[in-house]
Amino acid sequence: MKTWKHLYPDLCSFKNLYEAARKAQRGKRCRPDVFAFHARLEENLLALQEELATCRWHPGPYREFYVQEAKRRLICAAPFRDRVVHHALCNIIEPLFENVFIYDSYACRKGKGTHAAANRYTAFSRQARYVLKCDIARYFPSICHEVLYAQLSRRIADRDVMWLCERVLRSYGDEGLLWPSGAGIPIGNQTSQFFANVYLNDFDHWMKEELHCRRYIRYVDDFVILHEDKRFLGSLIPRIEERLETIGARLHPRKRTIFPVTEGCDFMGYRIWPDHRRLRPLNGYRFQRKLKKLARGYRAGTISRENARASIMSWAGHAGHADTWGLRRALYAGVSFSGGSAGKDVSCAAGRLLEQQQQEPPLGKPQQEQPRQQEQQQRVPRGGFSGVAQDSRTRVSVFATANAESGASHSCVARPERALRETTGRFPCHAHAHGQIENPAQAVW
Repeated sequence: MKTWKHLYPDLCSFKNLYEAARKAQRGKRCRPDVFAFHARLEENLLALQEELATCRWHPGPYREFYVQEAKRRLICAAPFRDRVVHHALCNIIEPLFENVFIYDSYACRKGKGTHAAANRYTAFSRQARYVLKCDIARYFPSICHEVLYAQLSRRIADRDVMWLCERVLRSYGDEGLLWPSGAGIPIGNQTSQFFANVYLNDFDHWMKEELHCRRYIRYVDDFVILHEDKRFLGSLIPRIEERLETIGARLHPRKRTIFPVTEGCDFMGYRIWPDHRRLRPLNGYRFQRKLKKLARGYRAGTISRENARASIMSWAGHAGHADTWGLRRALYAGVSFSGGSAGKDVSCAAGRLLEQQQQEPPLGKPQQEQPRQQEQQQRVPRGGFSGVAQDSRTRVSVFATANAESGASHSCVARPERALRETTGRFPCHAHAHGQIENPAQAVW
C-alpha cells in the first residue's frame, strides 16, 4: 500500500486553513463564536497557523448536549477554532483514503449519502430474495484508539500529521481520553465521521473480497447484505461477530435480522420495498409537529419567512425521494401561516413546493434504472373527482374532491391525520400511481 509523506506543510498553509474556515462556517455564520472568529479572521488564522507549524496546538473544551431522535444521543461539539483544524486535517488526508474505500460505503463521502444508499439498496433488492440487516452496538464509543491509529499510519507516513491525528483523537477530557479504556471518539466532529469510515474499511474489504458478498452496503454502523439463499445469510452472522471482535466492536443483539425483501427494509430513513418506498411513520409525525411549531412562531413574529421556508424545503427534499405525494399535500394543506411579521401568508408557499417539482423522478427506482415511458393520462369520471396526470418522471396523483351538492369530502388533503398512515405501508395508496386502480375513488382512504 502506498504511503504519503511531507503532508504537514500543506496542512498548515494559510490557503488550506482559510478553506477550512469557510467550510466550518457553512450554516452557522450567525452564531456568536463563528461571528467572533471571522471578525478577526486573518489574525486568528495566522495564530492558528503558528501553533500548528510549531506543534503547539491544544484543543479546547467540548460543549455537550443531547439530541433526541430515534434514541437519545450525546453530542460533543468542539469550539469553532478546533473545528477549523478538523476541516484542515480532513482536507489533506481524506483524498488519500478515498480510492481505498469500497464503492458501497456511503457515509460522509462526496457523491454518496443516504439517498444514494437507498437507491443502491432498491437496485439490489430486485436481484435478491432475502436481506440480512445488522447494526454495530455503540459504534463510536467502542472505536479503539490504537487500532484506528495503526490503520491511519499504514497510509500516512508523516509524523507531524500523525501527531495531529492523535491529538484530535485524545482531545476530550483532562485525562486525554474519552474513556479510561482508550476507546471512543465524540459524535459531532468532522474528523469522527472520517475516522469511522477508516475504522471499518478493512471489514468492508473482508466482506466483499473474502466472503464474496457483492450486495453489501454500509452507512457508518448500519449495513445490509442481500442474497438469494437465506441459509447463507444465517451462516454469516457468527463469522461477522468473530471478525468484529478483533477490532473491539460487536453486533447489536436485537438488530440483526433476516427477512424477505418483499417485507420492506427500514434503511436510511425510509421503508424500502423493491417497487416503492415510504417514509418512516415517526418522520411524518415529527414533521407535522414541527410544521405547526413553525406556523406558531411565524404568526408570533419569532420566525422569519426565510427560515420557515428553508426548514420546510429541507424536509421536502428528503421526503421527495419516497412515495409521499399525498402525505406532503395533506401536511401542507393542514397548516396555515397567515399573519406574521411580514404581513403575508406563506401557507401557499409550502403548497407550491409540490407544483415546483415538475421533474420529480419516480421514487421506486434508482435513477440509473428509470426507463422512459410514454406520458400517462388519468381518466376523470363524473361526480366531482379531479385527476392530475403528469409525465413518466412524475408520480400520477389522484385527489378526490367533495361533491358540491352532497357536501361530503373524501379528499386526503382534508384528512392529514389519515395521510400519515401512508407511511406505514398498510394502505396501497400508491397503487393508483402504477395504474392498478381505474376509479380514483378507490385511491381514497
